[in-house]
Amino acid sequence: MTKNGSANPSRKMRRRGSIDVVDAKVAVDLATAQTYSENVFLFVPNLIGYTRIILAGLSLHFMSYHPKYCTLAYVISCLLDAVDGQAARALGQTSKFGAVLDMVTDRCTTSCLLCYLSSAYPNFAMVFQFLIALDFSSHYMHMYSSLVTGSRSHKLVTSEVSRILWYYYNDSRTLFFMCAGNELFFVSLYLMKWVDTPIGLGVYFPWLAGLTWPELIAIPSAFVCVGKNIINLVQLWKASKILVGVDLAERAHAREVQAKKE
Repeated sequence: MTKNGSANPSRKMRRRGSIDVVDAKVAVDLATAQTYSENVFLFVPNLIGYTRIILAGLSLHFMSYHPKYCTLAYVISCLLDAVDGQAARALGQTSKFGAVLDMVTDRCTTSCLLCYLSSAYPNFAMVFQFLIALDFSSHYMHMYSSLVTGSRSHKLVTSEVSRILWYYYNDSRTLFFMCAGNELFFVSLYLMKWVDTPIGLGVYFPWLAGLTWPELIAIPSAFVCVGKNIINLVQLWKASKILVGVDLAERAHAREVQAKKE
């Protein structure tokens, strides 16, 4: 016990893999009593995360009637995704709360845009719904599999588990390119509903006659979107295998314990 009669947090720790697991009540008390100088909620990268949420909310507000404001707010929110991680590393303010906040913001922002695209392109509504389900399920299962195997971050994927995921998460340029290209494709689809003036490239390239600039952007970014969702499928499959492997290991251990008792 501490001087004020509360439980010592260090005595509430237990080991599971490489993660120190804290009792939930102790964690709530620590978060409530945190000082201004060490307030995780006020870490600079987390403040950037809150800004992203506000900008995403503004983009949703303008989405149905003001494409310029909507696109501006949405794009800035997405670009800040590359800033918060750099700020966290530079300031020594990495946190589990920040990592989850970042992931949840990404998932929710993209899914809201896909919901709008489902109404804008009703013939492809099932495709957008599938992409939402795949995005959420693959990241949730990947995060959970990382936790149960003792990883401190969902981005710490070894090449032995998956070379594709290892390269995707460990090369910042690849991660930015894939995420940015994926979002760019969805934004292009959104703008295609608002822009119908050809950019006039037909004079130089006849096969581009009639194309608007959102359509021109959508063509190459569509390939990035396909690649990003293939990675989501790989992530979902690998996470499923990890969880099944953990189940098998725990069941084998339980049988060994039971055999020793008998």
